[in-house]
Amino acid sequence: MKTDIQIAQEAAMLPITEVAKKAGIGEEDLELYGKYKAKLSDDFWEKIQDNENGKLVLVTAINPTPAGEGKTTTTIGLGQAMAKLGKNAVIALREPSLGPCFGIKGGAAGGGYAQVVPMEDLNLHFTGDFHAITSANNLLAAMLDNHIQQGNELGIDPRQVVWKRCLDMNDRVLRNLVVGLGNKMDGMVREDHFVITVASEIMAVLCLADDLQDLKKRLGRIIVAYNFAGEPVTADQLKATGAMTALLKDAIKPNLIQTLEHTPALVHGGPFANIAHGCNSVRATKMALKMSDITITEAGFGADLGAEKFLDIKCRKAGLKPDAVVLVATVRALKYNGGVPKAELGSENLDALKKGIVNLEKHIENIQKYGVPVVVTLNSFVTDTDAENEYIRRFCEEKGCEFALSEVWEKGGEGGIALAEKVLETLETKESGFHTLYEDSLSLKEKIETISREIYGAGKVLYEPAAEKQLARIEALGFGDFPICMAKNQYSLSDDASRLGRPENFDIHIREVYVSAGAGFVVALTGAIMTMPGLPKVPAANNIDVSDDGKITGLF
Repeated sequence: MKTDIQIAQEAAMLPITEVAKKAGIGEEDLELYGKYKAKLSDDFWEKIQDNENGKLVLVTAINPTPAGEGKTTTTIGLGQAMAKLGKNAVIALREPSLGPCFGIKGGAAGGGYAQVVPMEDLNLHFTGDFHAITSANNLLAAMLDNHIQQGNELGIDPRQVVWKRCLDMNDRVLRNLVVGLGNKMDGMVREDHFVITVASEIMAVLCLADDLQDLKKRLGRIIVAYNFAGEPVTADQLKATGAMTALLKDAIKPNLIQTLEHTPALVHGGPFANIAHGCNSVRATKMALKMSDITITEAGFGADLGAEKFLDIKCRKAGLKPDAVVLVATVRALKYNGGVPKAELGSENLDALKKGIVNLEKHIENIQKYGVPVVVTLNSFVTDTDAENEYIRRFCEEKGCEFALSEVWEKGGEGGIALAEKVLETLETKESGFHTLYEDSLSLKEKIETISREIYGAGKVLYEPAAEKQLARIEALGFGDFPICMAKNQYSLSDDASRLGRPENFDIHIREVYVSAGAGFVVALTGAIMTMPGLPKVPAANNIDVSDDGKITGLF
């Protein structure tokens, strides 16, 4: 089997103008970035905003394992399958971050014959959106430190600066550092921190903003520090909002590319789901809904993270209503949850499957709590057996959800037709009664505890003393009606990555809480979750190279 990058590089791409034409987009509504990628203009939104919305399908997954799940691959393959069935479908995805691309995870363009292309462009600099976000974030940081240096008219307490610099790279040594060393003209000495760009509040703001005006308002509300009286200081007070908006005026426009089978794909924004809210931009999703009969989107990592945040944050803030959820699993990953080592996952093991399927069971139950119909799909591997597939099919049907095998990695859209037919049947016969998990009126603690108990299966929630103070301050400032964005490891339903399967009645540890006033949510950090990841012992970057003729190799 060819590698993902070999398949992508051999693809016969259509000019993006032709892909756009198929989707009803004229050349005048495209801002071209070369031959195969473009941004969609604000004028295009004006033309389509009164169209009736199509159906919205969310693709999520069980907790990720080293065995892989293939959520993005399934999303892309399902979109290609819908096109083969004659349906007007558009895919809406997140943009990949350079950090995991060069780290442990690799790229995020799908896999096999279910990919979006140009794959190398998407995984590297793409249209520069992440660079713009990084620049806007760090401009705000520079203006903050300059304000302190130039007389500190706002009375900013250097010990209470909460705005962090960012970089779209896994670089652990930047987590905690001291700035301003040197002489008096080099700034005030203080402790500082970096987060990865996908964890920056500006990423969240960009992804939740309706338009440029909304973006500007949200940027202005960002809290950067507190003054000596304990009052918040915002980006507006630093007079940074206009310049930040100028850096982001193009980045807020959704990007259009294509799948290997020329299905339109809007790829825009990219917050991580373990440390941020994990969804592509509201603008791209709303645009896709107006362009198509069926929009297929995905949310990061397992349903305990990406789906929960899609449903409780993005849908709440944007007024979206999902019509169905596709829950991706693999036989291999379920056996891994049942205690089988990675090296032995290729052998049939029904006992391990029965132990590990409780992870899938919990995710099914969680989605059903939102009143949305669920279709479970198994991302097929050649080592899967008929007995294993049949056991999972029966299990899912007993749980009241549809089931289909997916072979999109190997066969592209053709391999997703069975899944597409199940999704279409679900859309036609089952009504979504979508509702959020909790009401805005609950206290922040009640929201945290609702998510922890209902979605994770926790018994108690334990708060560090610092987190208790932070919660009290946030509510006193008037942000108590915000939804919660939980920062938690992706590998387990608990805050301990080693606890596989379906742990129950465990303690969740909240060590830090802060408000993202521009994005409009409160972030609660659990366990040892890091907002600036590090590289593994052998980073993926070790295997990436460029040949003499300019062809990239080793990118997967």
